[in-house]
Amino acid sequence: MTFSLFSFLAEGAPAGGSGGLLGNPIVMMVLMIVMFYFLLIRPQQRQRKELQARIDSLKTGDRVITTAGIHAIVHNIKDKTVTLKVAEGTMIEFDKQAVASVHKKESKAAAPAEKEKA
Repeated sequence: MTFSLFSFLAEGAPAGGSGGLLGNPIVMMVLMIVMFYFLLIRPQQRQRKELQARIDSLKTGDRVITTAGIHAIVHNIKDKTVTLKVAEGTMIEFDKQAVASVHKKESKAAAPAEKEKA
């Protein structure tokens, strides 16, 4: 027999009792809503805020991936759009919200140090 936490807590009080605290459907609904908030909604909000902060801090030369899967380098930044360099001489203008991930360009001091290790 397997017992879950909810089935254990939801078991009724002794025969003359009213059904236990978690036997009440309203309490169970509140517990489910709290679980959904902490397991689904809150982590997604945090990820959205982090991505928005990265988009707001975009600089020329950063490598980005768009929601369409296009890998590009930031060429120019405007208020609501960003111009991306896809290939030599090929520029595409996207909404900033179409940027799915941002990879900051490496600092010039870190690049030679890594080449020496390799």
